[in-house]
Amino acid sequence: MFANCIDRFRTLFLSILLLSCFAVPALAGPFEDSVAKFANDEFSDTEEAIGGVAASGNALASPIISALQDGRLSADPDSKKVFITQTDGKIIDAATGAAVDKLPDNAAAVRLNNRLRRTVDAALGGLTLLSPDPAKRLAAAQSVFKSHEENLLPTVEGALAKESVKSIKQAFAEARAAIILFKSDASDSDKLDAVAVVKARGDQEALALLTGLGDQPPLVAQAAATAVTSIQSNLAMWSMVQNAWYGLSLGSVLLLAAIGLAITFGVMGVINMAHGEMVMLGAYTTFVVQEVIRTRYPALFDYSLLIAVPLAFLVAGFIGVVIERTIIRFLYGRPLETLLATWGLSLVLQQAVRTAFGPTNREVGNPSWMSGAFELGQITITYNRLWILCFTLAVFAILLAMLRYTALGLEMRAVTQNRRMAASMGIATSRVDALTFGLGSGIAGIAGVALSQIDNVSPNLGQSYIIDSFMVVVFGGVGNLWGTLVGAFTLGIANKFLEPVAGAVLGKIAILVLIILFIQKRPRGLFALKGRAVEA
Repeated sequence: MFANCIDRFRTLFLSILLLSCFAVPALAGPFEDSVAKFANDEFSDTEEAIGGVAASGNALASPIISALQDGRLSADPDSKKVFITQTDGKIIDAATGAAVDKLPDNAAAVRLNNRLRRTVDAALGGLTLLSPDPAKRLAAAQSVFKSHEENLLPTVEGALAKESVKSIKQAFAEARAAIILFKSDASDSDKLDAVAVVKARGDQEALALLTGLGDQPPLVAQAAATAVTSIQSNLAMWSMVQNAWYGLSLGSVLLLAAIGLAITFGVMGVINMAHGEMVMLGAYTTFVVQEVIRTRYPALFDYSLLIAVPLAFLVAGFIGVVIERTIIRFLYGRPLETLLATWGLSLVLQQAVRTAFGPTNREVGNPSWMSGAFELGQITITYNRLWILCFTLAVFAILLAMLRYTALGLEMRAVTQNRRMAASMGIATSRVDALTFGLGSGIAGIAGVALSQIDNVSPNLGQSYIIDSFMVVVFGGVGNLWGTLVGAFTLGIANKFLEPVAGAVLGKIAILVLIILFIQKRPRGLFALKGRAVEA
């Protein structure tokens, strides 16, 4: 009796085990079925697989779609299994997540075409719409706005209802509007509301979306055309604002490079063709400071520019004083010889830097507080340009205060207005000349620190700015700092507004021609100096 029960129990157990073995394939759900379609190597099946995986809610959905986007999803046509090659090189089964030693020999990457790539982008966007990370939700909303996949509408509406961050909620509303505009069965009233939402966005992507609409009902088509006209007008205005910002940015660079030249040219009447090399020395000083900090004190890298500014001023200023004492002071009153001597000196300095640092560009990094950009309306403002503008205005204000409230500033102004009278009043004009040349060279060195953040640090750095600096000084008025300020920003803005029309080269030629015509009418520039010697 007992043995009979044991036999029956054994038979029942074996039957259950056998049934479970045959039932395992039947346990495969929609997710597994969708994953298996990747192995069919048909674009239509791949599209269905993307939609099925994205809608499954499975934890492996996002890794699968990401791997497909990056070319890391492989399929074996024989076993119909799909594999993910992770970013660290490990391989897992896409359906189960189990680790796999190696890919089968017949496994190949799942193919994509342009249409499928857009579908993949939309699917990834849908998968991250409900992400806890605000940045991912925003990026997902922007991706859906571009793809406007209709099957994501319920997910977008759900995310819109749950969102609490104002900017992301607006992005979800725009994504919803984009989907509705391309939804064939949407009502006219919904589409008109969607046009209004997209119009309020008002950027290039909104313009591209509205201009890409196909056949629409008359009311919707008219509203879209009106919105396109409005966006184009708005973008034209913001384009002018962007050009004005670029002009201010260029003007700040020209002002920083020309301030020192304005001082030496105004006080001493010296045409210093080596002024650009003082800028270059300041840039290389920044490079040396950063190299020392990188190798010995990496934690101080964010302070490297603050350390480089006084050092660049001292290095360039000292070399300027040496140049004035050994070369320039023997050539006063001989402008042609001064020009030739300083031009030859510029070549010597360039070759010295090539010998010391090599002819190639040197890397100067941006501190964290000068990296990145932010949006203001429809324009992009980079932090390095903004900081350079603020730094330039600060240097200008400090220099004005020095000229007005210090003894050296008083002596410099006296020598500028009437050298002979200043000498007769006991001012040591030779000392003023040396200090003035050193000051102008030191400011050029500071300019090199700023320019190292936006230009290549090379032996030819200064040559890019010397001509423009002379144009600024002559246009604004020799020796007048306010004239230099106005001249730099005027030329910078004019240059940026001419470039889109005439091109960079013709724009510069046009600026030069205009300056020549202006000098014909006002030989002393915008703000002429006043004084007995000047009037004489």
